[in-house]
Amino acid sequence: MRTSEDLFTNLSSREAPLAERCRPRSLDEIVGHDKYFGPDSALLKQIKSGKIPSIILWGPPGVGKTTIARAIALESHLTFYALSAVTSGKRELKEIIDRARLTGKGAILFIDEIHRFNKAQQDGLLHAVEEGVIKLIGATTENPSFEVIAPLLSRCQVLQLSGLDRTELESIVKRALSSDAELSAREIIIEDMDTLLHYGAGDARRTLNLLESCIHSYPMLEKSVSIARDRIEEIAHQNVLLYDKQGEYHYDTISAFIKSVRGSDPDAAVLYLARMLDGGEDPVFIARRLIILASEDIGNAEPYALSLANAGLQAVHAIGMPEARIILSQVTTYLAGCPKSNAAYLAIDEALGDVKKHPTFQIPMHLRNAPTKLMKELNYSSGYQYPHDFPDHFVPVSCLPEELNHRVYYHPSNEGREKILRDRLKKLWPGRKYR
Repeated sequence: MRTSEDLFTNLSSREAPLAERCRPRSLDEIVGHDKYFGPDSALLKQIKSGKIPSIILWGPPGVGKTTIARAIALESHLTFYALSAVTSGKRELKEIIDRARLTGKGAILFIDEIHRFNKAQQDGLLHAVEEGVIKLIGATTENPSFEVIAPLLSRCQVLQLSGLDRTELESIVKRALSSDAELSAREIIIEDMDTLLHYGAGDARRTLNLLESCIHSYPMLEKSVSIARDRIEEIAHQNVLLYDKQGEYHYDTISAFIKSVRGSDPDAAVLYLARMLDGGEDPVFIARRLIILASEDIGNAEPYALSLANAGLQAVHAIGMPEARIILSQVTTYLAGCPKSNAAYLAIDEALGDVKKHPTFQIPMHLRNAPTKLMKELNYSSGYQYPHDFPDHFVPVSCLPEELNHRVYYHPSNEGREKILRDRLKKLWPGRKYR
């Protein structure tokens, strides 16, 4: 938990990263987001008048969410508390709310990655926000409509922040070169600003970190530094994040994870799971992918897999990180160890193909509903035989449309429990050719 006392303690330290040293200290210094913080914006005027609303800042990394929260805190002169939803829980929340109540003046509570809080943790904020005991500023990279509970969302203004454009990033870089004590003491020329901004990818923090790495690649005694394109590209490739939720490695890692579970390799699967969690991946995203896999790749070879995967999603929602890692590991290793079948997946895709090829196929008369006298006179439902009135609860009459009566969509595998289904269906439908 961080408080107002240490809000900007590191900004003046030459040991702090450049992105931290250059962080704006007031709302007037914020670059970009003029819709919300431009000189004529209603929100800026509201904040400067002392009427601080509760806010959800939604946007990609490096667009200034933390900076905005800090600047609002300084503007308001309220006590400031900061939590990370990844490492904090209900105890820390209660402690902050109790402190704010005691002062009677209110406080600002900044929660980074608020989407990581589970429902119970978010519920714990409701009354304090509604009563004005705390002004909540939540930061999230995920759509708050899905990740923040509706009662809390209704009490907050949602500010959707976009990635910074080229002009805004260039302004931030130039300000760093002129205002930072370390950089302004040297003559630094960026020969190819476009390349620097390209690798910055709309992220101010990434851009400044890359700039600083390029400068540090030259001896400190060199007072004049000229940064060429090849040096920027070299450093950028060295500094590629191993896991970036918006980048290529994100897709490579989730692909490796899914293919490892599909390939019945729990050791590889749990390694890639660890990589994703360590990189800050949303555990709910992982849990949802496991539900898909449970049907697509396991199916009826182990029907319980779907139940476990769905229970895993609910548990991850309820528990949150860091304990959610244990739940995801359990589901991952079980699914990886299950027998595999994609028969259900192939069945629906083949059936959808035939629906497109034969859009006007007729439902057999004996399967149609007959709720009216006219429909009965038209032979709707005529000839239908109730399976439970027959031995083995089965009647050997096909339910397929006449024009598709030859088709077999579901080909049960010989894996796990699905072999039981295969043997039964082959006995019931001896004329159908199962692969």
